Amino acid sequence: MVVRPWERTVRFGRVARLEMAGGWKAVAEGRGATYLPPRMADDLYGLLGVPKTADADTIKKAYRRLAKDLHPDKNPGNAQAETKFKAVNRAFDTLGDPGKRKLYDEFGEEGLRDGFDPEKARAYSQWQSRSGRGGFGGGGGGFGGGGVSLEDLFNAGGADFFGGGRRRGPAKGQDYEQEVTIDFALAVRGGQVEMRSAQGSNVQVRIPAGADEGSRLRLTGQGGPSPNGGPAGDLTLIIHLAPHKHFSREGNDLKLDLPVTPLEAYEGAKVKVPTVDGHVTIKVPPRTQSGTVLRVRGKGVVKKGQEAGDLYVKFVVHLPTTDSAELTDLVTRIEQHFATPVRDGVTL
Repeated sequence: MVVRPWERTVRFGRVARLEMAGGWKAVAEGRGATYLPPRMADDLYGLLGVPKTADADTIKKAYRRLAKDLHPDKNPGNAQAETKFKAVNRAFDTLGDPGKRKLYDEFGEEGLRDGFDPEKARAYSQWQSRSGRGGFGGGGGGFGGGGVSLEDLFNAGGADFFGGGRRRGPAKGQDYEQEVTIDFALAVRGGQVEMRSAQGSNVQVRIPAGADEGSRLRLTGQGGPSPNGGPAGDLTLIIHLAPHKHFSREGNDLKLDLPVTPLEAYEGAKVKVPTVDGHVTIKVPPRTQSGTVLRVRGKGVVKKGQEAGDLYVKFVVHLPTTDSAELTDLVTRIEQHFATPVRDGVTL
C-alpha cells in the first residue's frame, strides 16, 4: 500500500498537516488556528468535458470515450495517461451517481468527504451568509472566502454552532488515507482481504462488490491514536484496480476479448465464458468476423443500489502459430473463396 504524501484534516482547536517522513507526522498544532482550504480540486465536469447541465446519458458517453482512449491497456507505460484515466474514473464515480452528483453540485469536493453532513453544512453556510463570510461553493469550489476560523465554526457567539457548549473530553485520533491496489476480480465480485493499517496492525477489510477505480472505503478506528485517551481516528482506503489480462471495465459494464478458432468462427459454436457469478454459454454466430461484439445483458458489475451492467464479448479469431506446409496449403485454398478483396473500399 502507498500512503498519500500529504493530507490536511481539521480537528477542533488544531490544524494538522501530515507528512510522510518515516511515517505520518502531525505538525503546526495550536488552539484557535485558522483552517485554510486545500487547493481547488479538478472540476469533475471539466475532466469529462461536459457542461454542468449534462444529462446522465451524455456523462456516460463522455466517460466511455475517455476511458477507452486513456485505458492502460491502450497506453502501456504512459504514466500521464494512467493518471488521467484514474481522474476520469473518479469523476464518473461521482457524476454517474445521482446522490453523489447532487452533493458535489451543492458543496463541491467537500461534499464527497467521508462523514460529511449536508444538513449541518447548509446550516453553517446560512450562518456564514448572515455574517458576511461566504459559504460553500458547488462544483469543485469547496469552502468560500480566504479561510474559516475554527473558533467561528465551532463556537458561534461562544457556543458550539452545531449544538452544546465548547467541546470537552478526549480528542479523536488523526484520520489517515492510504492508497491500495486490489485484484480486478476482487473489486468486481467483492470479498475480504487482509491489509496493514496505519497503526501497523493487520486488519480484515471487506471490499464491496463493484468497487471502482478511485472508490473510497472508510475503516473506523484504524487511523491514528488519540493523544489523550479518546477514540482512534479513521483510515480511508483509496482503491485502485490492477489490470486484468482478459477483462476491462467501463462503469458497470465489463468487456471481454474471447479467443475463438477459425472453425468456431466459420461454422458457429456454443462456448462458455466466465462472468461475475459463474460461467454462461453463448453462441458464436456462423461466419463471425474477428472483432464482432456480442452483448450479454445483466452479466456485468452488480453494484448495490444500481442497475447491473452488461458483459460485452468481443470475438477474436486465433490462427495456429506453428510452421506447417499443410496449414499454408489450407490457408491458400481459403484465400480463393473471397469474392472480393478484403480491403476493397477501405479509404480515409
